[in-house]
Amino acid sequence: MFFLLLKALHVFGFVAWFAGLFYLVRIFVYHTEAMDREEPAKSILVKEFNAMQWRVYKIICNPGMMITWTCGLGMIYIYGWEWFKVNNWLHVKLVLLLGLLAYHLYAKRIILKLEQGKNPYTSFQFRLLNEVPTLFLLSIALLAVYKNTLNFTYAFLGILVFGFLLVMAAKAYRNYREKNVT
Repeated sequence: MFFLLLKALHVFGFVAWFAGLFYLVRIFVYHTEAMDREEPAKSILVKEFNAMQWRVYKIICNPGMMITWTCGLGMIYIYGWEWFKVNNWLHVKLVLLLGLLAYHLYAKRIILKLEQGKNPYTSFQFRLLNEVPTLFLLSIALLAVYKNTLNFTYAFLGILVFGFLLVMAAKAYRNYREKNVT
C-alpha cells in the first residue's frame, strides 16, 4: 500500500515539476518581450515577471522536483538493489532526470540574470528553450512505459527527429506571427 502511495505522489510530483518548468520559461518569454516596452509599462511588467518567476520556481518547480526525486528513490529502495541492477531503462531514466535537474538549476540562473536586467536570450530562443522539457518528458515517459523492451537507439533517434520537428514548427510559427503582425 505504501508503494502505491509513493507511486501516486511520484506522478503528482513530476506533473507539478514539468508544469512549473513549462510555465517558468514561458514567463521568461514574456519578461524578455516586456524589456522592449516603453516606460512605465516596462518597469511595471519586469517587476511583476521577476516576482512571478520566483513564485513559480519556489512554489511549483522546487516542491515538484523534491517530491519526484524522493518518491522515485523511495520506490527504487522498495524494489531493491538486485531489481535496480537489471533494469537498464531505469539507469537511462535517472541520467535523463539528472539532465532535467540541470535544466531546472539553469532556469534559476536565468531568473537571477533577468532580475539583474541581463537578458541571456531573445524571446524566440526562450521559446525554443521551453521545448527542452518536452523532450525530457517524452523520453522519460517512453522509458517508464516500455522499460527494458525499448530499443534505446531507435528511441534516441526518434527523440532527435521530434526535437528537430519542434524547432521547425517554432520557426514556422515565428514566421507566421511576423507576417501577421498588424
